Amino acid sequence: MYLLYSFILSLLFALLLPYFLYQALRHGKYAGSFRERLGRLPAGLGNDGRPTLWIHAVSVGEFLAARPLVDSIREEFAGWRILVSTTTLTGQRLAREHQPGRFDGVCYFPFDWMFSVRRALDHIAPSLVIILETELWPNFLRECRRRQIVTIITNGRISPRSFARYRRVSGLIKRTLESLSLLVMQTEADAERARALGASAVRVCGNLKYDVPMLDGALPPTGSPSPVASEIDRQFALSTSPQLIVAGSTAPGEEQIMLAALTEIRCQRGLESARLLVAPRHPERFNEVASLIAASGFRYARRSAMQAPAPAIAAAQDAEIILLDTIGELAAVYCFASIVFVGGSLVPRGGHNIIEPAAFARPIIVGPHTENFRQIVADFAEADAVVQVPATGEDMVGAFTQALIRLLTDNQAAQAMGVRARQILLMNRGATRCTVAAICERMR
Repeated sequence: MYLLYSFILSLLFALLLPYFLYQALRHGKYAGSFRERLGRLPAGLGNDGRPTLWIHAVSVGEFLAARPLVDSIREEFAGWRILVSTTTLTGQRLAREHQPGRFDGVCYFPFDWMFSVRRALDHIAPSLVIILETELWPNFLRECRRRQIVTIITNGRISPRSFARYRRVSGLIKRTLESLSLLVMQTEADAERARALGASAVRVCGNLKYDVPMLDGALPPTGSPSPVASEIDRQFALSTSPQLIVAGSTAPGEEQIMLAALTEIRCQRGLESARLLVAPRHPERFNEVASLIAASGFRYARRSAMQAPAPAIAAAQDAEIILLDTIGELAAVYCFASIVFVGGSLVPRGGHNIIEPAAFARPIIVGPHTENFRQIVADFAEADAVVQVPATGEDMVGAFTQALIRLLTDNQAAQAMGVRARQILLMNRGATRCTVAAICERMR
């Protein structure tokens, strides 16, 4: 079964190789990571005699969720070496930015071939591997079990759609789950699906993404803006914008909807000065989105272009649209938003995390496609703490625009929704503490 899996994995890689080459040549993706993905890791990540904890977070969202977990684990596992791996380029960049004082090294996760897995495990020699969310890599987990390395899934989730897919290859999935030492799931429903697929050691601790670090220390929205937020405000005068829509983590097709919505919004009495800040999810789309905005006729400015003299900054403060074409700065601008649209949800991408804007007590709008955060969105919707536009075909765009107009013109309702969102967030904190306790219990 594992041999068949490896053959199919190799076949898929061969079929996708032209795409990888195109992305490498056009956008610089994958080229720098390929050597590490084959298990050839930097010499500095080699075993130095200390016990090693390896934490894997696929991308930006998973890494941000892992930060409070890493901080808590470092206290419990004093004297251990902590390494972090990611799969995506954006996750890698963010991890390296946060490395000083938090963990000891960063690398890419290996391809799930036995030779690359063994090479990486030989080099790092971990005693404990923690994988964020439900990343099931059969060869990697099998080899960890053979070496008696403790492997733990944290913040695990199995959606109904994933459950149906897993059941089609139930034999392989059952063996993979049996290779795991522990699964710490987000909800009881996730835990039941894991057990139905063959997992035995399962715990429920809630969602780590509720434990956003920004709620520790200066509490938004009452705390002072961060230095990054202050700099962006100086450049674009966000704090003086009476109606600022922040569209975060947008996907292809959503920027056009946002531009059409802004055109209609600015035709409404009292909303003539509404502005839009767009932050595309993937860096390789920054220039594409800039071209879309330029073609719309709106005055716009790019964050990446702001290493410029005062005249350019003056023009940026007058921009009707701001393109946030940087990595890791989106959360910094939520404190200036009148409304936040969380992208990947108007188009079928599964949506993105609504926790960060909720921390700033901002009203949030999402589209119908929120499968990746089904439980979180359901929690917020039940408390009337998010507006979810229904999937109504061509009318979806109109419904989305009207929802924006309604919240921009009814400040009292918008503020009340933001307060409810933050209350939901505060009530659901604690997953990190529970998860760390489960990990420590398993390591005894």
